[in-house]
Amino acid sequence: MRIYEGINNFKRLDYAVVTSGTYDGVHKGHQKILQRMIEVAKSEGGETVLISFWPHPRMVLNNDPGFLKLINTMEEKQELLRNIGINHLILIPFTLEFAQTSSTDFIKNILVDAIGTRKLIIGYNHRFGKNREGNFKNLVRDSSKYGFEVEEIPKHEIDHLGISSTIIRKSLIKGDIPTANRYLGHFFLINGLVIHGDKLGKTIGFPTANLQIEEAYKLIPGDGVYAVKVIVRGKEFNGMLNIGKRPTVDGLNRKIEVHIIGFNDDIYTEKISISFVKKIRDEKKFRSLDHLKIQLQKDKDTILNVLE
Repeated sequence: MRIYEGINNFKRLDYAVVTSGTYDGVHKGHQKILQRMIEVAKSEGGETVLISFWPHPRMVLNNDPGFLKLINTMEEKQELLRNIGINHLILIPFTLEFAQTSSTDFIKNILVDAIGTRKLIIGYNHRFGKNREGNFKNLVRDSSKYGFEVEEIPKHEIDHLGISSTIIRKSLIKGDIPTANRYLGHFFLINGLVIHGDKLGKTIGFPTANLQIEEAYKLIPGDGVYAVKVIVRGKEFNGMLNIGKRPTVDGLNRKIEVHIIGFNDDIYTEKISISFVKKIRDEKKFRSLDHLKIQLQKDKDTILNVLE
């Protein structure tokens, strides 16, 4: 997959099969559109193009970059799209100025002149352009003028899945990982840098990797203990992950730390990837470190049963 920062470096195609949107989560609803694009491109000898926007439009239009937490970082989204098999990803910088682009200008200047769209595939509720004025009717009106076709994925084909990025975000915040994963069609991921912690876990037999999430906009699931899979140096391990303020120890700052089962190497400053499988309990305060240690062993046994 080729990635373009802006439209200017993109070389117009002879037969572009195109869609556009933010595609946060690259969930099953998104996948239905993307797979249809790939199917059409193969049958017509064309290439697939996804036009996306960064930052997320709601971050810009709400004038508060921190208010919206996203399911994917840009790096994660690119990897998911690459795995699906999209040929070209165009990332258009979303600014207040770009938000004033009319639907007519978007169709002519970007879809037609810059990309060479021959087939546009969209979801049934797709809106675009200034104030979200553009819709399927606008596209059909202009398609004959500019020589491209429009295909709308019907409402019943997407709605029966009951999927939206908003529903997935809410599920993650509640710690309902199975629902989020079912709608995503893949495990919810976080990628983090291993940083130094207080090394308390090591003293009670459960050493942990403390994670720093570099992207402030990345959504973090609700507090609790989770069964996870951990990718370290290209290998997968079972893991026990805690999100929260560790009330038994200090209860001050929210942290993410993972005990990687069967792994003891030094991985400070390395990046690891976490796939969430299931939340097993809420975070709670224990009377002592000994009581915490007993619970952690129970948690480990539960998690190994979940992950086996």
